[in-house]
Amino acid sequence: MTVRRINVALQGGGAHGAFTWGVLDRLLEDETVEIAGISGTSAGALNGAALKAGLVTGGRDAARANLDWLWEQLGAVGDMRLAHWFRAFLPMAGIWNDLTERLAPFSPMATWQRVVSPYDYGWFYANPLEPVVAEFHSDAVCHTDGPFFCVAATNVRSGKIRVFTGNEITTEAILASACLPTVFQAVEIADPATGRMEAYWDGGYTGNPALFPLFDPALPRDIVVVSINPFVRDAVPKTVIEVQDRINEISFNTSLLREFRAINFVNKLIAGKAVAEGVMKDVLVHIVSDDDLMDALTASSKMTPWPGLLLALKEAGRAAADRFLAEDGANLNVKSSVELPSLFG
Repeated sequence: MTVRRINVALQGGGAHGAFTWGVLDRLLEDETVEIAGISGTSAGALNGAALKAGLVTGGRDAARANLDWLWEQLGAVGDMRLAHWFRAFLPMAGIWNDLTERLAPFSPMATWQRVVSPYDYGWFYANPLEPVVAEFHSDAVCHTDGPFFCVAATNVRSGKIRVFTGNEITTEAILASACLPTVFQAVEIADPATGRMEAYWDGGYTGNPALFPLFDPALPRDIVVVSINPFVRDAVPKTVIEVQDRINEISFNTSLLREFRAINFVNKLIAGKAVAEGVMKDVLVHIVSDDDLMDALTASSKMTPWPGLLLALKEAGRAAADRFLAEDGANLNVKSSVELPSLFG
């Protein structure tokens, strides 16, 4: 049996990250595919942590069980835009928001986000993801065994990306990677070089996900990107919410497209023998996605991890991974299955 070693790069996208759950579940079923490296951002960081911890502690079955557990916990969160104290007074807020969003060109919860800062909650503030992330086995997530794992977050002060690896991947680092500034308070983590406490926001602004850590010569050439943010939307956004949502999608895809452009440039240099062999890595890129599905979902569904939606997204992810293995699996460790210029040209 020939084993194909790959890296997986996992995008962020809130509850839509359940699509990645399905993709990983299907890949873990295929014993001819070995995941050697993981880069995750936001929801991708949560998926990556569950995947890494499972592979270290019990192999493929444990990784699948970890991912199941993660999304079961996230499915109990409800609407991540609502503070716990507010839910108690408005238990039907999620349903009310969903209904009004269908009937009006505005979302009550989105409007709330634009008027109220996460810091306005004062002592009542709580990050609903923290109890879930705190349950991860940090020793397994940070272990030197198993696949390489990294997560990305955005330094609020400098606007630069910070990639966390090894023992740096704490509960705070994962929460920082998933910290949407309109929903959560910035996560503060000490800079090991300066000792200064730095505030971090969602890694999607600077690396969604970060690919460059996977360029390490010790890792495979293949990077399989699990995409949950559509690169293309045919319809022109017209409502305030549609416009804002598309702005966010474009900004979250910009860093990834920039890295695709860099990979394409280096690959052309290598193909033209403009650089000596081995000086740069000839990276092979693959994408698993379902843009039609993501195009049909509203941005508010990213913030409302209802169990039914999560299970549907998991099945869609499994189906997408199944198609990828059937149509492009033979390209793994051989050639890219994506024409990169078609994405950024």
